[in-house]
Amino acid sequence: MQVRQVENRRPIAGHNHRLHSARYCRNTVGMEPPLPQSARRDACATVLFRIMATTDLHMHLLGFDYFTGRRSPRIGLARLASLIESQRRTRANCLLLDNGDMLQGSAMGDYLAEIPPETWHGEHAAIMAMNLMGYDAATLGNHDFSFGLPFLKRALDGARFPVVSTNLTASRSLGIARHLLLHRRVVDTRGASREVSIGILGFLPPQTVAWQPELRAEIAISDILVAAREGIATLTSQGADLIIALAHSGIAEREPAPMMENAATALAALPGIDAIIAGHTHRVFPAPDHPSGPGIDSKAGTLAGKPAVMPGFWGSHLGVVDLEIHRPPGSERWKVVQHDSRALPVDDLDEHEAVVAALSPAHHRTLRHFRRHVGRARIPLASHFTLIGHDSALRLVAMAQRWQVRKALRGTAWQDLPILSAAAPFRAGGRGGPDHYTDVADGRLTMRNLADLYLFPNHLRAILINGAGVRDWLERSASQFLQITPGAQDAPLIDPDFPSYNFDLIDGLNWQIDLSRPPSYRTDGRRNVLDSGRITELRHDGAPVRDDQQFILATNSYRLADSGFFAATAAGRPVLVDGCQRMRDVLRRYVSHHRVVAPDGDLGWRFKPMPETTVVFHTGPGAKSHLDRLRLRIDCLGTGVDGFLAMRLHL
Repeated sequence: MQVRQVENRRPIAGHNHRLHSARYCRNTVGMEPPLPQSARRDACATVLFRIMATTDLHMHLLGFDYFTGRRSPRIGLARLASLIESQRRTRANCLLLDNGDMLQGSAMGDYLAEIPPETWHGEHAAIMAMNLMGYDAATLGNHDFSFGLPFLKRALDGARFPVVSTNLTASRSLGIARHLLLHRRVVDTRGASREVSIGILGFLPPQTVAWQPELRAEIAISDILVAAREGIATLTSQGADLIIALAHSGIAEREPAPMMENAATALAALPGIDAIIAGHTHRVFPAPDHPSGPGIDSKAGTLAGKPAVMPGFWGSHLGVVDLEIHRPPGSERWKVVQHDSRALPVDDLDEHEAVVAALSPAHHRTLRHFRRHVGRARIPLASHFTLIGHDSALRLVAMAQRWQVRKALRGTAWQDLPILSAAAPFRAGGRGGPDHYTDVADGRLTMRNLADLYLFPNHLRAILINGAGVRDWLERSASQFLQITPGAQDAPLIDPDFPSYNFDLIDGLNWQIDLSRPPSYRTDGRRNVLDSGRITELRHDGAPVRDDQQFILATNSYRLADSGFFAATAAGRPVLVDGCQRMRDVLRRYVSHHRVVAPDGDLGWRFKPMPETTVVFHTGPGAKSHLDRLRLRIDCLGTGVDGFLAMRLHL
């Protein structure tokens, strides 16, 4: 099996490193000769080696929030560039890696993906910045495929660093290696030049194709651990001294399971892996609030005893793994003897001037594109109260979905069935922080506002579903909430491990959620043993919903994937609308057609009353300006050190 070998012909720089744009050549493929044996003369050597890593950048290249039009001091590759430069100054031997999901996730990413291929000039903005910063290698994440393979290839063609994906097989050449072997000259603790051969493996979730079924004919993604074992054997046979796993995969159970989505811990347990870069789940590791478990030591920063790091998302953190490696007397291989892992925040760092200057043209083109006028809103569109049943922004998304599905089904056998519409909030706080909410003022609506309402490039879908399926869909969503004891005071409401993007409302129905009952589903989608059912008073047009009642449910391509939180409920349902329209385009057409929109923020559900019981939830400080629209009894408790506003809800 071919291994890409990349050689540098100078020591890795520390204090004298500078940003540049032509550090490595991506076209260096094949079996290059290793570095001279003269670097191995000394019988014993110690090298201090630093791995720096980014992950889940999602096109947040500048510290700028395109949705709000404001600077953001806690994110951005340009801020990371300043931190990376300072880290290079303090360690002579450094490696800079990216762990995937770099090409999609912001307004700039969407804009660059919409540019017609014939007008594409120069490097993709993310690749250009990474070239400038001197990345040594990168892997891919599931969202890097969101705009299709032709776009991905155009972007990667500009990379001056190698890209590796060990468990990916593609129908066309993308210029991606299955394994990398980087030959590096390093400086040991006595100032002598040495050789270290570093193997790089890269992994993305096997579920990527299920999440984006339009890719089925073009790519296949194998089991992470199966591919890893093969990759370790290959790199070891090629003389790798160290093997680093770039795992676009979360931190979960140590015990392996077939086709694991979050396999970082199980991957670390494999013999031959020396360090792990994790990602995908947008968490920070090591961190005081990261849960520990078998094989997961958040204090020490290890997985299965191996050094590991997960550096947040959107450029919020830089992952740093420092290794002390020895080459014992008589050995031809290096060995890790000490390690230290940490995730460094970029909070309030100045952006690197060279990176900002390079990105400025793409930034200004993005701003111009998203200032285009598409309609007007008579009321504010805000998501601060989504999780307690009020969100005018989400209601607008649901209305647009229903409108488009109704148009698509005209003249078919299904046109007279009632159409429901399922939608989930993408900006509802959580790990995104207290500013991670949609908050669009009434008045002029632009393309920027529509991007705020719908972040991801999902496609519109519609399925045939019965009343029992609808109820189960809502039971899954209701697992967002913790069980509440009647009479409790200020009990926490939200399960912090349940991502809000799995909290679907179904517009067109009314129902209540009984918090006194346990949730029917766990956060991973498995059914709880105690399944008493939280959904009560489920009605359509004022009448109780029957289990055998037929509906059409408007949803999206992600929801109909073979894996995911709703997979079991959606499985086997006939797909009635399976077009190629992205939800952002559906929203734009809906708003342009109606010109003025004024969606009622009532999402159709309430918590079942629990007298003398209160719960506490957290939202963004901007919620204060929308309190007058709520028909609920709420008290403001103040803003915490994390910036979130605590609020008391009387049940």
